[in-house]
Amino acid sequence: MKKLKIDLTNCHGIHRLDSEISFKDARAAAIYAPNGLMKTSFARTFGDLSRGVDSSDHLFPERASSRNITDQDGVAVDPSQVVVIVSYDEEMGPTEETSTLLVDQVLRDEYERLQRGINEARADLVAALKIQSSTKKDVAREVSLAFTRDDQSFFRSLLRVEEELQDEEARYAELPYDTLFDDKVLALLATKDFAETLADYVQRFNELLDASTYFSRDTFSYYNAETVARSLGANGFFDANHTVILHDGSGGTTVGSQKELADLINSEKDRISEDAALRKTFAAIEAKLTRNAEVRRFWDFISENQAILPELVNVDRFKERVWKSYLKANEGLYSEAVARFRGAEVRKKEIQAAAAGQRGQWEEVIEIFNRRFFVPFTLTAKNRTNVVLGLDAVAKLGFEFEDGGESVEVERDDLLEVLSTGEKKALYILNVLFEVERRKNQPGETIFIVDDIADSFDYKNKYAIIQYLKDIADVDNFRLVVLTHNFDFYRTLESRFIPYSQCLMAQKTEQGVALVRAAGIKNPFIKDFKPNFFVDPGKRVAAIPFIRNLLEYTRGEDDPDYVKLTSLLHWKADTASITQSDLDAIFNSLFETSEQWRDPNGAVIEMITDQADACVGDSTSLNLSNKITLSIAIRLEAEKHMVEAINDPEFLDGVRANQTPQLLARYKKDFPSELVAIRAIDGVVLMTPEHIHVNSFMYEPILDMSDEHLARLLAEVKALGS
Repeated sequence: MKKLKIDLTNCHGIHRLDSEISFKDARAAAIYAPNGLMKTSFARTFGDLSRGVDSSDHLFPERASSRNITDQDGVAVDPSQVVVIVSYDEEMGPTEETSTLLVDQVLRDEYERLQRGINEARADLVAALKIQSSTKKDVAREVSLAFTRDDQSFFRSLLRVEEELQDEEARYAELPYDTLFDDKVLALLATKDFAETLADYVQRFNELLDASTYFSRDTFSYYNAETVARSLGANGFFDANHTVILHDGSGGTTVGSQKELADLINSEKDRISEDAALRKTFAAIEAKLTRNAEVRRFWDFISENQAILPELVNVDRFKERVWKSYLKANEGLYSEAVARFRGAEVRKKEIQAAAAGQRGQWEEVIEIFNRRFFVPFTLTAKNRTNVVLGLDAVAKLGFEFEDGGESVEVERDDLLEVLSTGEKKALYILNVLFEVERRKNQPGETIFIVDDIADSFDYKNKYAIIQYLKDIADVDNFRLVVLTHNFDFYRTLESRFIPYSQCLMAQKTEQGVALVRAAGIKNPFIKDFKPNFFVDPGKRVAAIPFIRNLLEYTRGEDDPDYVKLTSLLHWKADTASITQSDLDAIFNSLFETSEQWRDPNGAVIEMITDQADACVGDSTSLNLSNKITLSIAIRLEAEKHMVEAINDPEFLDGVRANQTPQLLARYKKDFPSELVAIRAIDGVVLMTPEHIHVNSFMYEPILDMSDEHLARLLAEVKALGS
C-alpha cells in the first residue's frame, strides 16, 4: 500500500476530513493533533471499520455520516486489515489468537491426533457404560470419583482396576445406578440412625448365613449359588446326566436338575428371609426408606433384592464393585480405551518434553519486553507447554514482582493494584505486541492505527515504545499510522524512523479537520526563525524568547541584552522605547553577524502588536511563530493595563520575578470591583507563561493551545484599555 485515502463525514465528531496519508518513503506516518481535535475520533472510526460496522456522530446522530477509506487505487480497505491500538485498555490480555504464537504446528498436530484417538475410545466406553448403568449422571466423573476420589482422573481410574477386572464376575452389572446412588438415598444411608439399623440387619443376616445348611457368608452367598445354578444349566451339565452333591452336614444332598437346584436355593433363601429377627430389622429399614419418591424407588428395588443390603454398610466399596461390574460387562471397550491411552502416553510425554524445550515467538516478545521496559516486574509464560499442545486455549502470563532485592510471584490483578499508570500501560503494550507478532504470520497487509500510545509514560519507557513502533514499521506487510498530542514524542518519531515527508499535523478548518504537512519539527529557531530574523516580522518576534534563553544560558540574567529582551516579554519602563536597531544589535552580538532590519528606528512593540493582529486572521492553526507572537502580545497588553492602572513606579521597580502574578495580586487588591479585567488577566496568567518562555525541547503547551482561544484572549485584554 502506497497511500491511505481517507474521506470522512460526521464520524465520531469529525465533521469533515478528506486527506491522504503517504507511505512512499517509509511504511509509517505520524499525525500530531492537539487534544480534543480528532485523534480519538479518527481511531474510533478505524475501529468501526475493523469491526465491520458503520460510523456515526454520537452527539448529532441525525447528521448523515459517511466513511470511505481506500488505498491509492481506490480499493476499499478490508476490515481484517485494520488493527486499532488505543491509548490504554486494562482488560486487554492474551487471546486464543495471540496464543498461537506459542504453537509448533507439527507437534500440535501429532499430539492432537494421539489425543483424538484417546478421546474416541473414551467416548465409546462412556457411552456403553451410560447404557449399562442407566444413569443420567456424568459417567466419567462418577468413575473417577469411585476409584480415585478425584473427578478428573478417568483413565487413572481405569488403570487402577485393570488387574482386579481380570477376576471380576460382574455380579452387579444389571443394577440401576441412579436408583442405588441417588443423592437423597446416599444422604439417608450416611445417617447414624440408618447405619445402626442396617448394622443390626447385617449382623442377623450373617448369623443366619453362618447357620445355613448350604450358604456361607464368605464363599457361597446367594449370588454365588444362583450363578452356579445358571451356569450349570446354561452349559448342559444336567442334560448330560451329571449330578451335584451339596454338603449338608450329614451324608450330602444329591441334585440332578437345574430346577431341583434352583428350588433348593430358593427354599434356603426363604428360610433365612422368614427369620423373625431379620424381618423385624428389615421392617425398620423399610420405615426409613419410604419417606419420599426417590428413596421409595430405592426401597422398591431393595425389597426385591435384599441380598444387596449388606453391601450398603460400605457405600464407597459397593460403588466400586458396581462400576467394576459395569466395566467387566463392557470389557472389550474397556480394554481398547486402556490400550489407546497407554500406547499414546509414552509418545505424548516425548512431545510434551519437546514442546517444553522450544522457544516460540511469545518468549521472544516477553524477553524483549523484560529487557527494554523499566518496570518492577518480570514476565514469564506460565502454561506454554499446554498451549503449544492445544491443552489450553489461552496463554497465561506469570508476574514476578521485585522489590529491594526480593521477589515474589503475584497475580495480575494484585500487580495492577501497585503499579503506576505508566507501568500499567507498559504491561498493556506487551499485549499489543503479541497481537502485532500474530499479524506477522498472516498473509496480506495490516494497517495499525496507534492512538496516543506513549501518553503517561516516563521518558525511558517512551523510547522503548518508539523502538517497538520502529520494529512494526520494519515489517514489509505492515503500515503504521501513529497519532499523538505529545510534540516531543512526535519529534522523536521523526528523528528515529518516520520521514519528515510523512509527518502530518491535524489542523482545524471551517469544514472540519485537515491533515497538513508538518512544520517546525526540527528546531524551528535554527531552521526557521533565525534565518528569517531580518526578513520576516513574524519569525523575528517569535525568535525573541529563544534569543533570550540563549543569553540566559551563556551570559546570565544580569546581562544587559537579556534584561532588554525581558522588557519585550514583560511591560517595563523601557518597553515602548526599544527599537529594531536595539534588537539587531543584540542578535548581531550573539551570533557575530552584521545584518539590519529594514526599519531600524521602528518600535519593536508596534511590530509585536501588528503581527499579533495579523495572526488573528491567519488560518494556519499549527503555526508555532503565530502562537508565540500572540502569547507575547497578550501578556504585554495585560501587563501594560495593570501597570498603568496601579501607577506605582516604586512598586514596579521592586518586581524582580513572576511579574504578571505579582501585578495581578496588586491589581486585585487595588481594583477588586474590576471583575471583567481580573477574569481576563487570570486567563493570561494561566495560559501564557510556558508559551513565551519557550523551552528549547518542548513545544507541546503552545501548540496545544488553539489559535481561536489565543485570539479571544488577545481581544479581551486589548479591550481593557478602551
